[in-house]
Amino acid sequence: MANPLRSEVIALYKHLLYLGRDYPKGATYFKERLKHAFMKNKDETDPEKIRTLVKRGDFVIKELEALYFLRKYRTMKHRYYDEHKK
Repeated sequence: MANPLRSEVIALYKHLLYLGRDYPKGATYFKERLKHAFMKNKDETDPEKIRTLVKRGDFVIKELEALYFLRKYRTMKHRYYDEHKK
């Protein structure tokens, strides 16, 4: 793997690992799945394929951030705008 792509992949892995701490099914579950996904593609050498996989990882980051934002929004809405509290 070329150096610039290697650093991108490592940064992606670290960012996903950080985001996985708050995963609804647990950090351990997320960490195992993340490791499996990265190990599945560890022998990839084609730079275009690696870039495609990094783009997919960036998409997963956006999805996780949206999931966490939605969970926080629902919690706040439930806390402050619950109609059953009246």
